[in-house]
Amino acid sequence: MNIHVLAVGDVAGDAGLDFLRRRLPALRKEYGVHFTVVCGENAAFHGLLPAQADDIFASGADVITMGNHTWDKKQIVKYMGSCPYLLRPANYPASTPGRGSGVFDGPRGLRIRVVDLIGRVGMNPNFDSPFTKMDELLKADDADLTLVDFHAEATSEKGAMAWYLDGRIQALWGTHTHVPTADCQVLPQGLGFVTDLGMTGPAQSVIGSKPEQAVNLFLGGVPQRFEPAPGPCKLNAVLFEIDAGARRCVSVRRVDVS
Repeated sequence: MNIHVLAVGDVAGDAGLDFLRRRLPALRKEYGVHFTVVCGENAAFHGLLPAQADDIFASGADVITMGNHTWDKKQIVKYMGSCPYLLRPANYPASTPGRGSGVFDGPRGLRIRVVDLIGRVGMNPNFDSPFTKMDELLKADDADLTLVDFHAEATSEKGAMAWYLDGRIQALWGTHTHVPTADCQVLPQGLGFVTDLGMTGPAQSVIGSKPEQAVNLFLGGVPQRFEPAPGPCKLNAVLFEIDAGARRCVSVRRVDVS
């Protein structure tokens, strides 16, 4: 049996959330999607509120992943503790609230493991190693398929992780940079990979923010709190087709919507 997994890039702000609500259900139907993972850590532009998580699930997400803005909205802490379908990075310290991975019901009884990881290059070097954390998680042979959202700054770190896990998991995609990459590929031992999904939010922006605010930053202007850009939106996503019997990905392609 081949299953279709849709991975959706970082939802940015209210406009991105509204665009997701309007476009994701039709996208799932068009591509016969069996399982959907959405990165939601920027739905509040910095962080995620419980009502926004509810909206993302209602739009068709099976699992929501987070990243470096996980704790920017403190209201999410209690919600995360009670919702197994909302993941924070697994290589956060063990004392951190919530879960970094989960095994979920897929089509025809398949058990699908989803893991949320965060990188260390250009991020916080005090996180646990995402590489050794994956080794630890994969020791539990409790899933038929494994999917990983690697929330990282460095393309090299994301690429290295893909090659490290090739043959052991079925799909890995990068999030965080909000810029979609054109390197969809299947590695030799069957891992589907793309360096970054991109984002779901304002299309005419600097990674979601008002362009003039980004320009001000790089000109050394007075620091400002970034705000979502106005105007039309886009949805960046990647579709992975996985042969569940062979436990390998057979195709990876972008399904961006604007």
